[in-house]
Amino acid sequence: MTVFVEQVFKAALDLQPVERAELIEKLFQSFDRSSSKRIDSAWAEEVESRFDAFERGEIKESPVEDVFARLNQR
Repeated sequence: MTVFVEQVFKAALDLQPVERAELIEKLFQSFDRSSSKRIDSAWAEEVESRFDAFERGEIKESPVEDVFARLNQR
């Protein structure tokens, strides 16, 4: 890793978890769109799987406030 990249990385670690996730998403979107389509497809399958599990009562919902609070505690 270059010195600059190391500095950027250390600065990113100072961000709140949600801010880091937003940064990751923006960096990820900067890559080749063809790989992004495969990943979008994989995420769509994951979402469908989780939704099906939710409908079967295997997982429960969480209020968005609780989710963000847990993320910010990390």
